[in-house]
Amino acid sequence: MLSRRSAVAALFAAGASGQTGATLKVRTRVELFKGSDEWRASELTVPLQLDRTAVIICDMWDQHWCKGATARVGHLVEKANPFLEKLRSKKVLVIHAPSETMEFYKDDQRRLAMLSTPKAPLPTALHLSDPPLPIDDSKGGCDTGDSFFKAWKRQHPKLIIGPNDLISDKGDEVYSALKLRGITHLLVMGVHTNMCILNRSFAIKQMTRWGMKCLLIRDLTDSMYNPAERPFVSHDAGTELVVQHIEKYWAPSTTSVDILAAIR
Repeated sequence: MLSRRSAVAALFAAGASGQTGATLKVRTRVELFKGSDEWRASELTVPLQLDRTAVIICDMWDQHWCKGATARVGHLVEKANPFLEKLRSKKVLVIHAPSETMEFYKDDQRRLAMLSTPKAPLPTALHLSDPPLPIDDSKGGCDTGDSFFKAWKRQHPKLIIGPNDLISDKGDEVYSALKLRGITHLLVMGVHTNMCILNRSFAIKQMTRWGMKCLLIRDLTDSMYNPAERPFVSHDAGTELVVQHIEKYWAPSTTSVDILAAIR
């Protein structure tokens, strides 16, 4: 087991990255005429400092209670591994957040490093509007007819955890790790856009309320949406509706392709 002092030393060593700048293409949505509820996509180019940027992977579990969700996570893992390896090569901090599985990682050095992070005081949370989602996920959103049970025990085993990555499922721990390193921008990926991506304590809503600048990686996420429910569109179209909702009210989005183009 890694000692507290060794874990803190490893954390600081991992954070000693070079000062690398990048320019990133992002997408947001603007209500051109206030009160009209007519929104238009707007693409912008923004500066991105890699030494002030981290990526968090939300709830990409080994198994989901919904078979359709499990299969789609498997496809995301295949896309995520080479993308995350490229970020690591640029010294970007990678945080794994498989909720409710910390017992599995209790002796892992990446979990111990997170636990050993000095706690940063939490800021007063911003009061932000929280409009309802554009899809109906009240029945769980499963599109393969499965019933809920706690299926997950760990993160997906094929999703690589690098030696300098961190593991946590608690917002205050994640916030402290970001503040310790002077990180201001948080790339968010994983599942599900309408649930954990928005609502976990380490994800978009809470981190935005604490002043972090979040960006959703829209091609490395998925929704819990059943086309048999409102608004009766395909699964992918339902996911896109939630992405657009996030762009309107919470955070801009980008893609893994645009990020890789920027850091080249």
